[in-house]
Amino acid sequence: MVGIREIAKRANVSISTASYAMNGSSKVKPETRNRILAIAAELNYIPNMAGRILKKQKTNLVGVYLTNYGGAFYGELVSGIHEFLHQHHYDVIICSGERAHVFIPEKMIDGAIILDSTFSTETIVEYANRGHQMVVLDRELTQKNICSVRLNNQQGALEAVTQLNKAHSHKIYLVSGPSETYDSNARLHAAIRYLTENNSPYEIIAGDFSKKSGRAAARYILAKQEKMCGVFCLNDEMAIGMYSVFQKSTWQIGKDISIIGFDNIEVSHYLKPRLATIDYSKTEWGEKAAQKLFSMMNGEPTTDELIDVHLKGGESIGDF
Repeated sequence: MVGIREIAKRANVSISTASYAMNGSSKVKPETRNRILAIAAELNYIPNMAGRILKKQKTNLVGVYLTNYGGAFYGELVSGIHEFLHQHHYDVIICSGERAHVFIPEKMIDGAIILDSTFSTETIVEYANRGHQMVVLDRELTQKNICSVRLNNQQGALEAVTQLNKAHSHKIYLVSGPSETYDSNARLHAAIRYLTENNSPYEIIAGDFSKKSGRAAARYILAKQEKMCGVFCLNDEMAIGMYSVFQKSTWQIGKDISIIGFDNIEVSHYLKPRLATIDYSKTEWGEKAAQKLFSMMNGEPTTDELIDVHLKGGESIGDF
């Protein structure tokens, strides 16, 4: 493999001059830099990335940590992150799994955006204490190297159960997400608090944010034969799973049962009747997270932020 020494020799310049030219330094005259770059291209020179990182202490890479890539949720979020960072000359790598955590302490990335319930809070705080900068989307943390950009889950849950409570004199079912997930817990606790304060009967059905758990919840409700009830699914994936069961039964969504989801994912737009759901801009969420991280990496002050949410109506809540 051709090295910088060979390029310097061919160009009849010092190794340091060749290095400056390859890194776009203004210390080298344009005509000399162009001549060196032409020789590098002729020799198929590939820069030593590891060496550059050691010298510059910068990779221009940001890691985005996700619990998984499944479902229809992540595309818009990652698009918002990528669009902002690309404009500021950063590339994005998508990470999942514990082995990818070492990218942070080994400085293979300049910063991280984390929406990964399997990434422990203790590890995040430990890395922050070492000086690594991160934006978290799924937890509340107070540390100078950590910024939080979260959904206003409490407001979304309040709007959902308020609407269901207005529509129903019967029970409201809450289909939860994974117990270790911040968003699920925040939505669930806010819904329970409102229903308890208003003496409204409710029941929790354990879910895991998957269509499969939504189908299981629907079968459970059907077996109880309690029509004129409401369901708040803590994400749209579970609501879609419920649709697939109820639409094969004699129950009519929006008439015998009302359903509200959370996330307004694109596929939910095609459900009949249209699913009522808690809406927000996933692109904005990703962009805000990227902005915060960029500011932190450039030594600028940042503050935590909540992303606004609102109820988007649909025929799934009917005219009760």
